[in-house]
Parts: sequence; structure tokens; C-alpha cells
Amino acid sequence: MAWSVALACASAGPPAEVFRPGLSLDPDAAARVARGLYPAARLVETGETVLDFALWPYEDELFVGAYERALLVCDRRLFGMDEDARRIADTVGTALPGGQGGVLVLHSVISGCWFRRYEHGRVVREVYVTAEDGVVIDRGGRLPAERPYWKAIDAGAQDVPLPFDQESFGLELAQTYMLGRGIADRGEDGFLPLELPLRRFKIG
Repeated sequence: MAWSVALACASAGPPAEVFRPGLSLDPDAAARVARGLYPAARLVETGETVLDFALWPYEDELFVGAYERALLVCDRRLFGMDEDARRIADTVGTALPGGQGGVLVLHSVISGCWFRRYEHGRVVREVYVTAEDGVVIDRGGRLPAERPYWKAIDAGAQDVPLPFDQESFGLELAQTYMLGRGIADRGEDGFLPLELPLRRFKIG
């Protein structure tokens, strides 16, 4: 399956403990987050959906899931990897004091993966790879879950073309450091991340 994803999240605790059955969406908190991200915009709240349909929003859409100890934001502007994208990423990734966060952007056509990891209010890992351009950004210490992907490059292989699948790489990082389980994996407890509820906003 080819994924296109523009997702930022934060959790007040290990993701595997936070993202679990029974998470309840707080619409008022979601609206506050949306207004905080776009204070000058005219935001119109248009209902509720699930993460499965929010991962790659239209350019005038914003999806926000605010829960007891977690926050999810889906915003196409993350794909720009520019100053605005970093603003959104930093805002969400550091939203919960003492917590952790992450950003995952995958694009099925460009075949690229941008990932950021936040701990205690700062970026501790950032990596951007594409199938054609190889390793574009590689900052911070490599996380345990990603080390197997780097074996060929660390052994002297060229990074162009990229010697590992960027989509699998990104999904593995999201599973370990953002959601605590595979984004499309239903656990024995019945919880499936793709079924998480989010509020939808139109950006005017």
C-alpha cells in the first residue's frame, strides 16, 4: 500500500500506554488547538471523521484530535518542510509539557519520508530521505528502531538510490515513537489507530 501522510502528534507518556481503547475526543480542546495553529485564519468546524480519512488533508483542511493525554494534527502544510511546516511541527510536538512527540510525512509520488522526534520540548531526531535523492537530512542520534535500515549505508553503500524503503522506514518510526503500534494494526485490545476520531476544520 502506498501511503501519503501529513501527521504530527504528541503524547504525555509512552505512546503504547497513551493510545489505547477508550480515548475520548475533546471537541473544545481540538478547536483551541486549531485556532492556536491559525490565529489569523477564518476557521469553520465542519464535523468529525477518523484518522483513516484525515491523514492527507486537502490544502484548505485541518484535522485535530485532542484527547486526555494525546494530540493529533493532520495538516498538508507539513509536506512543505518549510518554516510554516516546522512551526506546526514544533507547536504540536512540544504541546504537552514533559511529553514527547513526532512528525511523519510520507508522499507516495515523491517517495519521500520526513520524520521528527521530540522529547521534553526539543527536537532530538530529524531525518528526511527520498528514493531518488537519498539522505537529505540526518540530524541527531539515530533511534534504535531505525538502525537496521542504515546498515547498508553504514557499511559503505551509496545512499542514491536509497538502499531501503522509505515508506517502511517512516511507518516503523511512527509505530515505535508516535502511536505505539502500527498505524493500520488492530491490537488484541481492539484498538486501531486509524479509527481515532478527529475534528475537521476548513481554513478560510
